[in-house]
Amino acid sequence: MNTVATKKTNNIQKRVLLIMSSENEIGISGKLTGTWFEEVATPYYKMVEAGFEVVFASPKGGLAPIDLLSMKPPFTTENTERFVKDPVANFALANTISLESIEYLQYDALFFPGGYGLLWDLANNSLVLKMIQDFARVGRPIAMVCHAPAILRDAKKDNGEPLVKGKELTGFKNAEDNEVELLQHLLFSLEDELKLRGAIYKSKQNWEPNVVIDGFLMTGQSPASAPPLADALIERLK
Repeated sequence: MNTVATKKTNNIQKRVLLIMSSENEIGISGKLTGTWFEEVATPYYKMVEAGFEVVFASPKGGLAPIDLLSMKPPFTTENTERFVKDPVANFALANTISLESIEYLQYDALFFPGGYGLLWDLANNSLVLKMIQDFARVGRPIAMVCHAPAILRDAKKDNGEPLVKGKELTGFKNAEDNEVELLQHLLFSLEDELKLRGAIYKSKQNWEPNVVIDGFLMTGQSPASAPPLADALIERLK
């Protein structure tokens, strides 16, 4: 049974697959992590209220971990507080669908919230890479915020070139990782790896909202970019 949240406004309802990490630790550092809460909560509510069906998925299925730091002030928002009190949203988070059981081509878009855990599972997941490559091939939108663009590191075009080669994009920058003193604990640097693969990486000041759109690829730099990225995806699908 699919875990979904819906609000029907017409007969043709757009479907968005929201894919989260199943990892709750930053490698062997002992530091806990998970998906950044605001990057789930605000896009979730924006898309549901736009009339979309939102399905939560993760590599392992079941409960997808949320970064505990993102559940505390000053990182909480009106929508994270709303999510905590929302039984439907919490049920969806606790019962994500395993990626292997999803017929992903039935969806109109992919949305990847950020968080450090995805560097250890989603970025190395062959099924996730296939999803991205299949969506890119037909031009369906792929929205990724914060660390999520790191998942693009090993994605390829049909000709074998990196998928990001020549694409304008953004994502959590090295300076932001350094500011929270975590760059040295990471499996790899999003900014460095995507630049090495020919991406045209564009950033703004640390923590400033920044959304970059290049065809099917829609990326946001940091948590503050999640709301405008969700708005841009909604506009694209409408």
